[in-house]
Amino acid sequence: MADFTVGDDHFRLDGKPVRLLSGALHYFRVHEAQWDHRLSMLRAMGLNCVETYVPWNLHEPRPGRFRDVAALGRFLDAAQRAGLWAIVRPGPYICAEWENGGLPAWVTGRFGRRVRSRDAEYLGAVERWFTALLPQVVQRQISRGGPVVMVQAENEYGSFGSDQVYLQRVAGMLRERGVTVPLFTSDGPEDHMLTGGSVPGLLATANFGSGAREAFEVLRRHQPKGPLMCMEFWCGWFEHWGAEPVVREPAQAAEALREILGCGASVNIYMAHGGTNFAGWAGANRSGPLQDQDFLPTVTSYDYDAPIDEYGRPTEKFRLFREVLAAYADGPLPDLPPEPAGLAVPVRAELTEWAPLDAVLEALGDEERAPSGVPPTFEELGVERGLVRYQVGVPGPRRPYELSVTGLRDRAVVYVNGVREGVLTEENSTLDEPVAGPAEVELWVESLGRVNYGPRLGEPKGITGGVRHERQYLHGVRARALRLDAFEEPGAVAGVAFGSAEGAGATGLFRGTFEVTGVDGTGHAGLELPGWTRGFVWVNGFGLGRYWSVGAQRTLYVPGPVLREGVNEVWVLELEGAGAPYAELGPGVPVRTGTPGDVQV
Repeated sequence: MADFTVGDDHFRLDGKPVRLLSGALHYFRVHEAQWDHRLSMLRAMGLNCVETYVPWNLHEPRPGRFRDVAALGRFLDAAQRAGLWAIVRPGPYICAEWENGGLPAWVTGRFGRRVRSRDAEYLGAVERWFTALLPQVVQRQISRGGPVVMVQAENEYGSFGSDQVYLQRVAGMLRERGVTVPLFTSDGPEDHMLTGGSVPGLLATANFGSGAREAFEVLRRHQPKGPLMCMEFWCGWFEHWGAEPVVREPAQAAEALREILGCGASVNIYMAHGGTNFAGWAGANRSGPLQDQDFLPTVTSYDYDAPIDEYGRPTEKFRLFREVLAAYADGPLPDLPPEPAGLAVPVRAELTEWAPLDAVLEALGDEERAPSGVPPTFEELGVERGLVRYQVGVPGPRRPYELSVTGLRDRAVVYVNGVREGVLTEENSTLDEPVAGPAEVELWVESLGRVNYGPRLGEPKGITGGVRHERQYLHGVRARALRLDAFEEPGAVAGVAFGSAEGAGATGLFRGTFEVTGVDGTGHAGLELPGWTRGFVWVNGFGLGRYWSVGAQRTLYVPGPVLREGVNEVWVLELEGAGAPYAELGPGVPVRTGTPGDVQV
């Protein structure tokens, strides 16, 4: 039992000054069997604390239906075993480059622009979520012998809004449910962010990647007393599909860390270990002017150019950070744990079986919706991750006209009378060739990740406008969903009618096997699909996430605990065009390389 408090100048443990040297590690981005190793890596780097977000949408996929909320408690227990304190950031919004910023799609679909505000119905949903979640935190507070020293109220709210009533209500919910450790907020070191996101009586912290002295000067204007803390020291950055990788030069990042600590501040390194956006949970961003923003979906890897890479290996950045942090340790730092092993030799999974998308939809899809006047959105269909097949007829006879989709989010493969005619996006939403009537149109629409930051948080997915022939809307739309959730059930693909694999260019579900020997539960692999276009991969039923030929990511991380001695099974759901009929698995990719840059935002 101990008492952790916020003093006028320092954090205090039983009255004695302490500095939090924390690292971000999200339990939901790391296979549970690897938590102990990754946490011991944090200790070896010189950290005394771990920070994690909690994604609401992962744990309450349907209203009132909770899924493995106890995972947070198990992670906090692992942190305590590793000798680390813990900071918990339960949201309800978390950003985190995670689908919908952690808000369930049923929440944003139901409440729309009322989310993250004082709206009573939205707050009622938050209250139910906190009631289910917070016992995992409360019973593990440091005052009860656990590792939890601080809890965040909301997240970077000053980048979104200014509803102080809402923020105070969120803080009140935490207190009412037994959180007694200090509460805090975190925002960018900007006046408008700190005034919008701070709460009287709660510690305000700042998020930045460099310029610590200037950032803390801004923070001090808003909070004259209390310990200084950079709650997110951005030591790297995330990546988007179709964009170049961005890395941060290790020595420059180490110098920025040194500056933070030289200010007498505490720090949370974001990310200490990034992990992976398994199972299609990656979010997306919007960039550019608010009225004409580019859509930027986030890749599956959340390596983040962190000091501990996606495969759990120390990097040059790790070595330099360890040197900086060693100066603030009470004694010698722990030795590094053994480095995780990769596959001893490369193996190939021959993808010999195949089922077309229609057959997969028939076996795993939802019931088809009755024809409607307008296409239902993913939210109206209750779909979070996955795709929807929309079908609609073009009346005839009529001469050829342009066929287009308004409000498409995010990508559609379009068939006319059973023949593939093109791929449409939000930016390019008209088929190249005109369509004559009568005709049957089929659109397989995929969400590439919901926006996780900014004013377009919670925007709906699917066909949010309509299908048009010339300027005329086509009505009587049928819709049927194929959720990624369906592949996560035991024996998921047992009912799929597989045949012999089709050649290059086919779409559908491919299945194959590979054999490995010497797997000890701590190994790993990197999986590649030469020539394949876009889709999802599962190994032994575990969802590795999305692949896409546009890059920057080429290799999907396979956690060692997913592999098993002997025969392993691979499923590949290809949505645009298959490549060579195999998947390649190797020991893992090198630490990523790209254009060095100073992370400023």
